[in-house]
Amino acid sequence: MDMRVAAYAIITDDAGRILLAHWNAGRRSAWTLPGGGLEEGEDPERAVRREVREETGYGVVVDELLGIDSRVIPATKRLAETASALHTLRIVYRARITGGRLRNEVGGSTDRAEWFTPEEADALRRVRLVDIGRRMAERDTAATHP
Repeated sequence: MDMRVAAYAIITDDAGRILLAHWNAGRRSAWTLPGGGLEEGEDPERAVRREVREETGYGVVVDELLGIDSRVIPATKRLAETASALHTLRIVYRARITGGRLRNEVGGSTDRAEWFTPEEADALRRVRLVDIGRRMAERDTAATHP
């Protein structure tokens, strides 16, 4: 079984919009949280800051860990031609923008980034991680602001 560890960010603005990246992998595409796989030996917080900058153009600071999602993808469901299943650990952080400006990634696994209201995000073709991350953020907000 293959293993992939990745770090992603929930980033919202003062209007309550969420920043998403458009993942484009060959014949499949959908909106996802900005983020991606850790490089060998890389700290997850550093990885999420790097990935957000690459995919959106924004510099961010990580505010807090929201949670970790664990998922096993059977070999038959993987996009890559492989005989092995994939265990993916997705570390989700809350982050906020500290600089930069919105721009699209060139030559990466995403091809654009945009802000969406919650209603707009609900209507998008999106990966499950978007909903998982939003639920993590909502639980965290409810726990700190009863």
